[in-house]
Amino acid sequence: MDQAASLAESVIANVERVIIGKRREVELALLAVICQGHLLVEDVPGVGKTTLAKAIARSLGCTFRRIQFTPDLLPSDVTGVSIYNQKSGEFEFRPGPILAQIVLADEINRATPRTQSALLEAMEERQITVDGRTYPMPRPFLVMATQNPIEYEGTFPLPEAQLDRFMMRISLGYPSRDDEIAVLDAHRLSQPIESIDQVIDTTGLLQLQEAVQQVHVDRAIKEYIVSINEATRRHPEVYLGASPRGSLALQRTAQGRALLHGRDYVTPDDIKALAEATLAHRLIISPSARIKNVSARAVIGEVVDSVPVPGARIRTG
Repeated sequence: MDQAASLAESVIANVERVIIGKRREVELALLAVICQGHLLVEDVPGVGKTTLAKAIARSLGCTFRRIQFTPDLLPSDVTGVSIYNQKSGEFEFRPGPILAQIVLADEINRATPRTQSALLEAMEERQITVDGRTYPMPRPFLVMATQNPIEYEGTFPLPEAQLDRFMMRISLGYPSRDDEIAVLDAHRLSQPIESIDQVIDTTGLLQLQEAVQQVHVDRAIKEYIVSINEATRRHPEVYLGASPRGSLALQRTAQGRALLHGRDYVTPDDIKALAEATLAHRLIISPSARIKNVSARAVIGEVVDSVPVPGARIRTG
C-alpha cells in the first residue's frame, strides 16, 4: 500500500506543477482514473479544466484526445465511421477520438442529446458499436467532460441517465490571490504544461487500479454508504435520490482515497470526504426546493451530518 500511495503522490505532485493550489481537486481527478470511473468538471471558462486533463494524461503516459462538442457534432464524429475502400473492396473502420485512453469532452452540454448519447456505451460498457461491429475501449479509459454551469443559451442539459454515468463531479474554482500570482509567474516564459513529464507507465497505472480493488470495506462502512444513499431518497426536498450506482461510486472512490493515504481499509472519513463529489450530481431537487435555491450540495451536506457514523471495525490478521 505504501508503494501505491507513493506512486499516486508522485502523479499528484507532477500535476500540481501546472494546477496550482488545487490539491483536493487534483486528487479527486486522479481518483476517477485509478477507480476506473469518469469525471465531470463543472466550472466557468479559464480555470484550468483542459489543462488538468492534459496534465494527468502526460503524467500517466496515456493517449489523449480532445473533442470539442458543438451543436453540429454528429455521433460518428465521436465514435468513428466505416469507409469503403475501393482498392480492397472492403469497408475500413476509421476510429473516432473516443478511442483514446483519456478523452476530454469539452463543453459536453453544447452537443445535441443524440451526440451526447454516443458516449453512453463507451462510458458504461467500455466499448463502442459502429455498423454492427463492436470495438473495445483501450485500458485505462477515462472520459473527462466539462461544462459551464452559468451559460445556458444554446446548450442541452445532460439527462439524468448520462449524469449517473459520471463517477464524480468536481469544480476547480478560482485560485487564491497568492496562487494566481504563482500562475502568472509560471506562465511568464512558457506554457508549464510543456514541462510535464511522464511519472508512471500504463502498467503501473493498471497495478494501481487493481490495488484499489483490494482495499477492505467493512460491512459497517457499507451500511453507512447505503444509509446515506437512502437518506437522499427520503429527503423532503429531493424529487429523485441517488441510485445504487451512486453507492458503488462512493464505495470505490473511498477505496481509492484510502489507497492514496496508505491504508488498506476504508474509514467513515473517506465516505464523508467523497459524498458530495460522488452523489450530488445524481440528485434531482424538487421544484419547490429549487424556488428556495436549495442545492444538491447542501442536501448532501445535511444528509452526511444527520446519518449516524458507525464505529469502524478495522480488519485484523
